[in-house]
Amino acid sequence: MKKKLEFFIGPCVLESEDLAMTIAQTLIKDLAPFREQINLSFKGSFDKANRSSFKSFRGPGLEVGLAMLEKVKKVTGLSVITDFHLPEQADAVASVVDTLQVPAFLCRQTDMIYFGAKACDKYHRQLKVKKGQFLSPEESKNIVDKACEVMDLKNVLLTERGSSFGYNNLIVDMASFQIMKSYGVRVIYDATHSVQRPGALGNGTGGKREQIKVLARAAIAAGADGIFMECHPNPDKALSDASTALPLGQIQDMVSDLLKIYQVVL
Repeated sequence: MKKKLEFFIGPCVLESEDLAMTIAQTLIKDLAPFREQINLSFKGSFDKANRSSFKSFRGPGLEVGLAMLEKVKKVTGLSVITDFHLPEQADAVASVVDTLQVPAFLCRQTDMIYFGAKACDKYHRQLKVKKGQFLSPEESKNIVDKACEVMDLKNVLLTERGSSFGYNNLIVDMASFQIMKSYGVRVIYDATHSVQRPGALGNGTGGKREQIKVLARAAIAAGADGIFMECHPNPDKALSDASTALPLGQIQDMVSDLLKIYQVVL
């Protein structure tokens, strides 16, 4: 029997408890027809630590953000995922969420991997590490090796989110999925961050929302085990990554399309 396709979906940043609950409940309703074919996790960040502008909204912070995620988990029954930014945050985050995510810019920080893996092992969680824009797929094996010093390989995931190509552009190497999967881990495609144009707006990040769906389809065809993507009821009003968030109402059709491709991939 084919493995379920993994989906990590939600807003870029936890703007409010009401918004988080609205998105989570909408995802449950809209994706109910696919519940036997997918594993769905709600994602949301309690802090966006690498905003382009000092004045940009960063999120509610660790304590309030974890409380929001805990409520989403309790009320909806969904698994939840969030990123952490400091090694000392790992234990608190792992006590609540099902998957800890290491941001791309921090993927080479040994303490982030070590303390994240240690917390995951303690609470029986997953560790999901985004491959930095500055790393080749082959170099990501070092990430896996570090994590597996502490935790079980089956609970480690790598994420492809594009590689730097000149200024303000990212390119997705579709061969990276098979390369990274050869290390014995599941590999997720970050469908929305991969179409960013970092710093393209001067004091903010731009993006190419129109390319999200075609690249996500290609990633599944190339062997990705799942999709990470951000959505919002009104993307243009989102407080973070507005240019690359998908409209919440488009998620159902996109998941349906990706599952059709997944079913025929060997």
